[in-house]
Amino acid sequence: MIEWFSGATWSPYIAGAGIGILVCLSFLLSDRPLGVSTAYAKTAGMVEKYLFRGDVTSMPYYRQVVPAVDWQWTILVGVVAGGFLAAYSAGTLSLSAVPPLFASAFGGGTVFRLAVAVAGGILMGLGARWAGGCTSGHGISGTLQLSLSSWVAVACFFAGGILTAGILYGFRFG
Repeated sequence: MIEWFSGATWSPYIAGAGIGILVCLSFLLSDRPLGVSTAYAKTAGMVEKYLFRGDVTSMPYYRQVVPAVDWQWTILVGVVAGGFLAAYSAGTLSLSAVPPLFASAFGGGTVFRLAVAVAGGILMGLGARWAGGCTSGHGISGTLQLSLSSWVAVACFFAGGILTAGILYGFRFG
């Protein structure tokens, strides 16, 4: 069984079943959907509170999304740590500022790659806040609850992803 988790890729059936169990536990134990993007907003609030020593909870947004370490925030830490552990156990862990696919399409400029990554992260964060959730919140928890808005959001995620990848790397059929 350990070989299932030490391969370069995991079985989508096992990974899907694991995510399903995690979502069920999330609803059962916390009565909340599984999602990650709110943890980024909470982190921004904690950083702002630390840097500016201000009371960020006086802001209307942070009254609803309290900047604190809670179970949602620990999921974010778990996602990052789990990614590193999975890559390490598969023997594929390597650090590079510019991934090979990006370098082949746009060159190996580190500053440009970081600028694109930051811009993409900001756009994804804005989109997640605007849509009321991220790909995991809508795509996993929302669709599990048969939420129409989540199904529409997921369709838009896929369409936007396919379109963006096609524009950046070219459409390849076949």
